[in-house]
Amino acid sequence: MELHESVGIARTTVAEVARRAGVSRMTVYNHFPDDAALLAACSAHYGALHPPPEIAAWSAIADPRERLEPALAELYGYYAENEAMLANGLGDRRAVPALDALHRESTDVFFAAVVDLLAEGWDGRERRATLALVTDFWSWRTLARTGLPPGEAARLARRLVAAAAA
Repeated sequence: MELHESVGIARTTVAEVARRAGVSRMTVYNHFPDDAALLAACSAHYGALHPPPEIAAWSAIADPRERLEPALAELYGYYAENEAMLANGLGDRRAVPALDALHRESTDVFFAAVVDLLAEGWDGRERRATLALVTDFWSWRTLARTGLPPGEAARLARRLVAAAAA
């Protein structure tokens, strides 16, 4: 998990995993026979230590305009706390087929649910597209790189969504 966060998934080798664990490569392969098994274990462990926001709680806020900013602030806070792992995990997905498959089954499903929940009560395809844009990790990272803290970035994103179908 530490290697995935520091050097990326694509550059993590079984030899380095074994070296850091103080075991042989065969021991690693005995426990994790392929990339999918190793990535699933690392992902489950990381997710338990760093759970994503509990998005169901956001549905308690009926008005989509009032729901959006606190939801984005929480999501952006999660991104800020997990930036290195998310950047490596999302950035390496096309280079590592097992990682891409894992994302399709979990991460992509989570982010689709985020957009679905935040879209409840809004009209229009453009607004939904804007919600997909402002909930995207890479969009948040662009905002964060300009120096905006999560709360300010969430306020800006709320204004973008409000303006999308105006």
